[in-house]
Amino acid sequence: MSVTYHKADKSISLAWTGASGAPYGLRLLEALLRSDYQVFLMISSAARVVLATEQGLQLSANSDKAQAQLLAQFGDVAGELIVLGKEEWFSPPASGSAAPKQMVICPCSTGTLASVATGMSNNLLERAADVVIKERGQLILVPRETPFSAIHLEHMLSLSRLGVTIMPAAPGFYHNPKSVEDLVDFMVARILDHLGVDHALTNRWGYDKHNTNDIDY
Repeated sequence: MSVTYHKADKSISLAWTGASGAPYGLRLLEALLRSDYQVFLMISSAARVVLATEQGLQLSANSDKAQAQLLAQFGDVAGELIVLGKEEWFSPPASGSAAPKQMVICPCSTGTLASVATGMSNNLLERAADVVIKERGQLILVPRETPFSAIHLEHMLSLSRLGVTIMPAAPGFYHNPKSVEDLVDFMVARILDHLGVDHALTNRWGYDKHNTNDIDY
């Protein structure tokens, strides 16, 4: 695998796991690529099942073919996509000396949450998250589960104490969404905000057409 080195602030690791929420992951990937990011994408086997179920996207288990499928879906994008297999231990995300400083797991299953919280590193996805934590980088997890058990919450708390951002897929409604896509964009916009990526996916609070002077407190 040949990878061109990008500036650290324009390179990111992204992982999709088996939780419901494939539209979030796809939209986030598209937004990052359109913002000229180099994206190292890791996809679990369960994530492929969810993609087929929720998006009708039969993504190949072959990394090169999956990469071509995704790029074809998005059309022309400025960034670079590198799809990685679960045992590509010599890829940049596997090592603290080369891994991007930012990583998002979206959607994040509670199984992956547990693996990251306990430092399992049984595959590249888990190892990549472990690397970002140990290198004091930025890790964002977007769990999609309800209700959360005490086990889930304890894992989230332990990771939060390490500086990991826990951002459950819980879109707001104050922007008057008109479609599922609007709800997806709300969550993706919040993720991009935390990553420091400029976007125009949603109106920002206090800057839209509503006049707060008309609100009766």
